[in-house]
Amino acid sequence: MNDNISGWNTWLKAFDDWTDVSVSEVHGMMTGLMTACNAPDEQVWAKVFEELSFAPLPDEALTLLTEEAEDIVFQLKDKEDAYSYMPLVPDDEHDLYERVMALKQWANGFMTGFGITDCRLSSEENEMLTDLAKIGAIRLEDDEDFEGGEESYLYIYEFARMVPVSFATRERKAVKDIALIAGLAIDAKTTKELQAEGKLPKLMPPVIDVMNQNNPS
Repeated sequence: MNDNISGWNTWLKAFDDWTDVSVSEVHGMMTGLMTACNAPDEQVWAKVFEELSFAPLPDEALTLLTEEAEDIVFQLKDKEDAYSYMPLVPDDEHDLYERVMALKQWANGFMTGFGITDCRLSSEENEMLTDLAKIGAIRLEDDEDFEGGEESYLYIYEFARMVPVSFATRERKAVKDIALIAGLAIDAKTTKELQAEGKLPKLMPPVIDVMNQNNPS
């Protein structure tokens, strides 16, 4: 799918004056949030970005994000439509390095978006997020080839694409009701405290390539 059909060019244009993170990361964050929540209005989206310490979105970007979130929720709610979901990354006319980095950014955005929904994870979902974290931890230099080339990229792209499809079966709630927006309880524990108690997964160590586990040296 080319950049015009996928919406890549539209997102780049809308977010041209906003450079806090990439459009792929924003799209991933939006998708992660929409796997567990109903699509909010522009005011609530603006509040989400404020609470995440991002700069205010330009009006065009905020409108696009709001409209796209509505479409994503509608798509993911339908079992058949859900399988046509695609992460926002550049098409295959772009260098492999650029596509890998965009998918990495999308993965990190998804984990941020889903992470702020306060949802409990099943063992299968926790395993999928662990693998998605490996994609988010990919490290490549500008002149470094991605191990496994196009075949490996297509493998991890397909895996990432199916994560929101798998996560979207839960009952959705309002974004304004998540702790990030509604506020935390006075006795709420920190992430480190919850990790120490084994109630949250610990951060994954950096890896070079998610495919390394299947192709040990």
